[in-house]
Amino acid sequence: MQTHSSILGSIGNTPLVELRAIVPAGSARIFLKIESANPTGSMKDRMALAMIEGAERSGKLKPGQSVVEYTGGSTGVSLAFVCAAKKYPLHIVSSDAFSKQKLDHMRALGAELTIVKSDSGGMDAALVRNMSEEARKIAEKTGAFRTDQFSNRDQPSGYHKMADEIIEQTGGKVDAFVQSVGTSGSIRGNSERLREKLAAIHIVAVEPSESPVLSGGKSGSHKIEGIGAGFVVPLWDRSLVDEVTTVSTDEAKAMSRRLARDEAIMGGTSTGCNLVVALRVAEKLGKGATVVTIMCDSGSKYLSTDVYANP
Repeated sequence: MQTHSSILGSIGNTPLVELRAIVPAGSARIFLKIESANPTGSMKDRMALAMIEGAERSGKLKPGQSVVEYTGGSTGVSLAFVCAAKKYPLHIVSSDAFSKQKLDHMRALGAELTIVKSDSGGMDAALVRNMSEEARKIAEKTGAFRTDQFSNRDQPSGYHKMADEIIEQTGGKVDAFVQSVGTSGSIRGNSERLREKLAAIHIVAVEPSESPVLSGGKSGSHKIEGIGAGFVVPLWDRSLVDEVTTVSTDEAKAMSRRLARDEAIMGGTSTGCNLVVALRVAEKLGKGATVVTIMCDSGSKYLSTDVYANP
């Protein structure tokens, strides 16, 4: 078995699993990238490491300097993990809109938390702005380095390796790739590399139907954690995707529960969101084609929410 000199070496090289129970006969094959196999149970470990190491290389982050970020949870957990391993103090600005498990996980890894109250427990553009402003104030007061995930140009590079893994695991036979959009780092990083290697691939971006800003609609509140910021994020590049589509919070939750029940795979709501669309795409492409999508994080992060607590 492979050994690592640091826990950070265990990021990536995650399994790709074919789904069978939920995929109808006559549809394309669907493969799910099991990002819950990363150390914190999330794909965000990849981008957290990319942001911190990018700042180290540029000299923006000095040894022992503190770090600050505003986040809905998984990025915060991943940053807490990376900062703990690299010995950087971390201050996270988050909200009651996100699961208790994520907040507790950040604290367990040594992060200091500031909690911003949400409007009725939902994610929207106003909440993101309020969290961002609080992080700005903390950085100004303490001299902390702001990773600023929504604008951080280092983070897509963390997902190039994910795309390389997908290409290797499928032998380059991928007809469509589906991914939901939060900061846009994952779909941008994957799309850049997939298009470089697989020119004909069809790439689908997914956002909450309650807040379809990338589709030209109005910002709104939703409860699909980790995606749908409520505004067009700085890293978004429409030229990298072929299609933008939407999924409701209720659809995402129901699919998360179905995935756990029928495939024995527990993912979060963004994973459910991805699978709703992957199934649509697989039906259109039909037998013989291959669709790849992402299990963004583990369902264990949502056990206290109504995704699993009271389904």
